[in-house]
Amino acid sequence: MKRLFSILAITFMVAFGTVNATTNAATVASTVVSSIQDDADATATESLGFHQELKKRFIEGGAGFMGIVLLCLILGLAIAIERIIFLNLSSTNTKKLTQKVEDALQSGGVESAKEVCRNTSGPVASIFYQGLDRTDEGLDAVEKAVVAYGGVQMGQLEKNVSWISLFIALAPMLGFMGTVIGMIEAFDKIEAAGDMQPSLVAGGIKVALLTTVFGLIVAIILQIFYNYIIAKIDSIVNDMEDASITLMDLLIRNKK
Repeated sequence: MKRLFSILAITFMVAFGTVNATTNAATVASTVVSSIQDDADATATESLGFHQELKKRFIEGGAGFMGIVLLCLILGLAIAIERIIFLNLSSTNTKKLTQKVEDALQSGGVESAKEVCRNTSGPVASIFYQGLDRTDEGLDAVEKAVVAYGGVQMGQLEKNVSWISLFIALAPMLGFMGTVIGMIEAFDKIEAAGDMQPSLVAGGIKVALLTTVFGLIVAIILQIFYNYIIAKIDSIVNDMEDASITLMDLLIRNKK
């Protein structure tokens, strides 16, 4: 009998320990899963937080000035993208074009060289064509044509770039104006209440700072595009000047 009670006691202890272990394992697993889900939710909230926060701050800044600042960004980016595409299409392999023109002059004369320029896009090819078209009038006429048409091409390269610089200056100015107006509203609330309470001025000051921040962000973005465009224009203009000198040398050599 005692032996039977001992076996039952051992069996009960083993069974109870197994149930406790299973329960503890299930509890740990549930805790780990909940922790993973919480981390995933926190990560998802954090990833969406920036966009939500940006949208929230933009709305808090007020539709008046913030809308105008956003319009400056949209128009400035539109002009910048158009200029970048145009400048990239205007880029030409000057050395390759010069070699083609030289070969055409030696094999087929001026008309053959003009045909090469007609079939090549870009301001360098256009300058070559204008110069070759004046070869019958002498080298002085060729030089004047190259210089004059080079100025025309430069004007086309710089077209609408001044608008980008305008938006760069206008965006932070609008932001600063919003700051001043927000501070005026804050002081008006203080004057109306007759008491200096942080809750009265916090809203106006926050709006003032938000307009300044967004105005500076727009100016920084457009300034990066503007500097790239100016550098691209300078590079193309240098190629045009080098190509003009090379064209004069080619005409002098072929004339002899």
